[in-house]
Amino acid sequence: MQFQRLLFHNFNGQKLSARLDLPAGQKPIAFAIFAHCFTCTKNLNAILHINRALTQEGIAVLRFDFTGLGDSEGDFSETTFSSNVSDLVAAAEFLEAKFDAPKLLIGHSLGGAAVLQAASGIPSIRAVATIAAPADLSHLTGLLGSSTGQILQEGEAQIQLAGRSFSIKKQFLDDLEDTHMKAVIGAMKKPLLVVHSVADRVVSVENALQIFECAAQPKSFISLEDADHLLSTREDSLYVGAVMAAWAGKYLGIPLESARGRDLTDNRVVVRTGKTGYQTEITAGPHRLIADEPIAVGGADTGPSPYDYLVAALGACTSMTLRMYADRKNLPLDAVVVRLRHEKVHADDCRDCESRSQKIDAIDREIELIGHLEEAERARLLQMADRCPVHRTLHSEIRVNTRLKADEGMK
Repeated sequence: MQFQRLLFHNFNGQKLSARLDLPAGQKPIAFAIFAHCFTCTKNLNAILHINRALTQEGIAVLRFDFTGLGDSEGDFSETTFSSNVSDLVAAAEFLEAKFDAPKLLIGHSLGGAAVLQAASGIPSIRAVATIAAPADLSHLTGLLGSSTGQILQEGEAQIQLAGRSFSIKKQFLDDLEDTHMKAVIGAMKKPLLVVHSVADRVVSVENALQIFECAAQPKSFISLEDADHLLSTREDSLYVGAVMAAWAGKYLGIPLESARGRDLTDNRVVVRTGKTGYQTEITAGPHRLIADEPIAVGGADTGPSPYDYLVAALGACTSMTLRMYADRKNLPLDAVVVRLRHEKVHADDCRDCESRSQKIDAIDREIELIGHLEEAERARLLQMADRCPVHRTLHSEIRVNTRLKADEGMK
């Protein structure tokens, strides 16, 4: 996915740092906002994985650091839960002014509670999704432990969360007490997706059940078996993202055929590799693919390698060509199976090679013809394999014209 680094102002005039994740090579079909957990930032890995799944379906997602956190301005100790909700509304107004009004709110943990509160204040919102969200904000007071007493007595205390120190003031606790979640959830009247893990040790799954019971229809519940509170396992966050993307499409008014389309004036294949790792997104027309490198060379092996795609193209073209020829000649060909392997070999091992001073690319192709074919028919099909367009391309002179795209602020 592509992304833009952005800044917008909260209602106090402070700059909040944001990142807009965008579909690769297409105009967004809809916009969403993702609210992170208490004292977290927009850079949580789980958010990245979930947003990748959403952008693959054409949904752009804005994630930002709440006031006083990450790269945003402001003093965290002066913030409250209500100020977080206010930041969400400011983010929605920014999106509407600069891009398009958001249709989806997503919140993780306390961010989930915040999107439930903010939904009624953002008229464009059509659906809301929560992940590991609390139904009662008093649970956060319990997480503060012995610091709660100090805050109530002295008005402020330093707490340690995830190895970082934060100052919490009494106004934060007072605001939690004044927030009535269940009434807000019941009055929301928007499609709701509740995602929670039964193994969550920070916010118990009972919270999800309470949110679900309070919410009006339509509502959906996804129970995760062994995910932790932060969805720190990559597979868990990718699964949540895939489910959420499928669910959101129904309520954002995105027809399935439109969600698979691209707003391009040409037919180019679009390929994008991000900052971390080698996982690469490929968009070919309405189709989305993933490429990667094997673990042995530093990749994560989440998809075929570039050379796998190269030989796959040859294999697919070969089998399609034989299918077409057999259909045209009415040959009894039931199926074609092509097995390929690419490797680098020394030119000395190649009898037909002109140069013997370096390694060359070699593709081994084995074709299995299934059907009651005569030997002459099999021999003719083998000849036709070399006539497939990709085979001819690989054996012809190829010119690759390369240029740099003008920098338009996209990172």
